[in-house]
Amino acid sequence: MAEAADFQGMSPSPARRWLKRTGALLAGAPLLAGLLQLPVAPSAYAAEKASPADASGSRTVDVSLDSLSPSVPTDGDTVTVSGTVTNHGKQTITGAHVGLRVNAPLSDRTAITDAAERRGYQPGVDGAEIGGKYVEKFPQLAAGVSQHFDISVPVKELDLGSDGVYQLGVSLSGQTAAQPWDQVLGIQRTFLPWQPDGADPKTKTTYLWPLISTVHQTAETGSNEQQTPVFRNDDLAKEISPGGRLDQLLSLGKELDVTWVIDPDLLASVDAMAGSYSIQNGNGSKTAGKNQAVAKQWLAELEKTVEDKEIVALPFADPDLASLAHNGKNVTGSLSHLKDATDVAASTVETVLHVKPSTDFAWPADGAVDPSIVKVATSAGADKVIARSDSLKETGGLSYTPSAARPVGGGTTAVVADAPLSTAFQGDMTKADTSTLAVQRFLAQSLMISLQDPDKQRSIVVAPQRMPSASQAQTMAQALTALQEGNWAQPQDLSAAAKAKPDPGATTRIPSASAYPSSLRKQELPQSAFEKIEAIQSKLDNFKVILTAPPRVVTPSGGP
Repeated sequence: MAEAADFQGMSPSPARRWLKRTGALLAGAPLLAGLLQLPVAPSAYAAEKASPADASGSRTVDVSLDSLSPSVPTDGDTVTVSGTVTNHGKQTITGAHVGLRVNAPLSDRTAITDAAERRGYQPGVDGAEIGGKYVEKFPQLAAGVSQHFDISVPVKELDLGSDGVYQLGVSLSGQTAAQPWDQVLGIQRTFLPWQPDGADPKTKTTYLWPLISTVHQTAETGSNEQQTPVFRNDDLAKEISPGGRLDQLLSLGKELDVTWVIDPDLLASVDAMAGSYSIQNGNGSKTAGKNQAVAKQWLAELEKTVEDKEIVALPFADPDLASLAHNGKNVTGSLSHLKDATDVAASTVETVLHVKPSTDFAWPADGAVDPSIVKVATSAGADKVIARSDSLKETGGLSYTPSAARPVGGGTTAVVADAPLSTAFQGDMTKADTSTLAVQRFLAQSLMISLQDPDKQRSIVVAPQRMPSASQAQTMAQALTALQEGNWAQPQDLSAAAKAKPDPGATTRIPSASAYPSSLRKQELPQSAFEKIEAIQSKLDNFKVILTAPPRVVTPSGGP
């Protein structure tokens, strides 16, 4: 990694010392310890599974859909579906076979949600079985036994007509001794996006790719001249090592057309790890860190990856804007901490990655906003707030999903991410069936947005969870690869999405404080936490006057 400084008038070595001091001091402030990590909600795309407790009728057999290829078929393709069927009933199923069912294209986004959440087989709604040679037969399926299936069908046999989102049902039929007639005993539904010819215009789609972690550095540094940084543990090294979460996000993201959203604290921490560093032990002692090579490699790869990409820098350590707005803004000094975190964000990214980031965006937890959050979020210089459509809800009765950007007053632009797309990959994506269903539903929702008004080009933003797991990142990348190779969407940077012409019918009114989700409010820091921060800051201010080297406890504003 290059050592050239991007601070005017500062040589490389002082710039690095500036970064280490700033990172340690800001990371040590409780306010800047990062967004409180909320419990991961079950995936909105997770399928209902048959279980022994409810194994009866068309829910006797669990059908797991482990892969579907291609995700976006076109003329001349062959669709291959594979997975597993498991008999949760008490009787052996005889004359069993797995088949595919396709019905008419779905009408709107709500129909996609309804189909995904429907349980059990419904004649007429689930379509007729294609049958013939496009089934896989099992002479019998004993109770508690699983069998793998693999079915390939030419697209022409699926009878896909006009452009649209088609429900694809994968069902197991057979009979039991108690019910000796052929019937559907299990079904799983997914979706086939079908648009063989390119859309004109295409829907502009922005996907945020977050590089965010928890705070790893302490406020402590060594007493030596190098001020050796001290880490809480070596967990960050695990995240950036080959196969780790952050390593996966980097290696997957470099193949995609995305907007990188980065917490500068992460960069400062990995940069500190690239030199001498110590790790706290439980008994109060310290151990010398040994993962310098891993840190240097990860930063070098990141620098190479983002050199021609858009980067959005969050305030240093990704402060919890909602906690600050609801419980901290009236405590002396709290807002100034946010300003400090914002001011140092750009310089940190420039020092480590040698690219100039955008610091115009604020991103509250889950994109949930109210007037106080917007006011605090923009108090440190941002004029664009990344919200989400389940917070800033549409009230105008539009028949289509509007573009993300809309003015909300005071020179502020709300960039409203689409909630169904943004929450697509939450939950456990280590399971092949959950991942496959999530990918297909994401693509289905995206195509349906385009088909709502094919002649009206819109700019859609997707803001996923802040810290995706490795498996979630892999599923996100799979879906994005299919989307960017499809015929109805084109990539767009976040800055361009924020500048897109607002839809005159889109909601621009920020929801009231009473509409803020109680589940998020319960996660917030209390006012007492901010009062403790201010008390500590006051003591530090009184203490620093006796020091011979105050810059070691004061975030510098100029040279060392």
